Amino acid sequence: MTRRVVVTGMEMITPLANGLEESWQAMLSGKSGVGYITSFDAAGFPTKIAGEVKNFEFEKYCPEYTLDARYMGKHSRFAIAATKKALEHSGLDLSTIDHSRAGIYLGSGEGEFDFFGFVKLVQESWKDSEHDLDKFFSTGLKELNPIRELEHDSSLPGSHIASLFGFHGINCNCLTACAASSQAIGEAFSIIQRGNADIMISGGSHSMIHPLGVMGFNLLTALSTQNDDPKTASKPFDIKRDGFVLGEGAGILILEELEHARKRGAAIYGEITGYGASSDSFRITDSHPEGRGAIKAIHSALRQSGLRPSDIDYISAHGTSTNVNDTVETLAIKQVFGDVAYKTPVSSIKSMTGHLIAAAGAVELITCFLAFRDNIVPPTINYHDPDPQCDLDYVPNKARELTVNAAQSNSFGFGGQNVCLVVERYSE
Repeated sequence: MTRRVVVTGMEMITPLANGLEESWQAMLSGKSGVGYITSFDAAGFPTKIAGEVKNFEFEKYCPEYTLDARYMGKHSRFAIAATKKALEHSGLDLSTIDHSRAGIYLGSGEGEFDFFGFVKLVQESWKDSEHDLDKFFSTGLKELNPIRELEHDSSLPGSHIASLFGFHGINCNCLTACAASSQAIGEAFSIIQRGNADIMISGGSHSMIHPLGVMGFNLLTALSTQNDDPKTASKPFDIKRDGFVLGEGAGILILEELEHARKRGAAIYGEITGYGASSDSFRITDSHPEGRGAIKAIHSALRQSGLRPSDIDYISAHGTSTNVNDTVETLAIKQVFGDVAYKTPVSSIKSMTGHLIAAAGAVELITCFLAFRDNIVPPTINYHDPDPQCDLDYVPNKARELTVNAAQSNSFGFGGQNVCLVVERYSE
């Protein structure tokens, strides 16, 4: 018999707020967390806006952690803090669990690049129009911090979490672009299903709001350049959309095998029942125009869950606010759902948070569980001018009261990575 997998704890850190309930209430109010970039001077960039996490103080979350947080990447700080709060939310007593049956599967992005440190290093080793590599090396040994350099690795958040909370089971990180944390949750779900763990910490964290991150996406012409009014720049499915807005943050979920959760009397927020993943095998930056990878992922998740399209009450869209993604995602939903697509509410919280890249899928899945709890779904804000190719019900501008018993969360990443998760309200 296949083991059932439930969610018993959650936390998110977003550009809207540092916390689960605060972020959720901001979403339901249709607030935007997008503003002008403050972490560096972006005045010369085509894009000057992002969804930055505000007033985040790591020490308040984890005062007991001895590693100097000044040298930790945001991806690690966000993930550790969110994990600690998610574990508290789950009510797990870590002194009573079998730590060998507790694992970690994250979809966290790479750490912050020490841009200004390397600029200084290059300047000091540049002589007579050439690089002095001996000077580069000797200066680097003196000036750069080894922890900060190690923090470039996307696996570091999971390593920190394992050390801090004593999880001795499998510890993995997948970085499949914008689908990363959704894929991590799908894989963590599969690990528990097949009996290799009873508890999994899963989700993701990321920040690419730094000079190289913004420059890279500008080179790909992927970012919005609607700088005059930051809060309205992210407008998924609207015909005036011109690209996504970078965001940052973390989403962490505690996954448990059902009987393990029952035995300890845990609160259960919902059940994961379907996971589908596929590759477009097309282009690095564009989805296949016929949505073939997205369609396959959605079909696979529904098939595993045993649900039909008509059983899905709400779709949490990838909804990036790029021309290609929003059009292809709409097409894929219609291809799988048929006429039911027009009756199924679809919304994108990226209209409010911006795109959290690797962390996006986890935060978006958390909103599905909160929709079960509160019988309400978040809106797609900044939706005012419909696109004829995007003709579904995108829950425009205002949250909607709705009984949600089953939901689908889509994540479609650069490189043609496609993940779909199906989750359900828990019932005996």
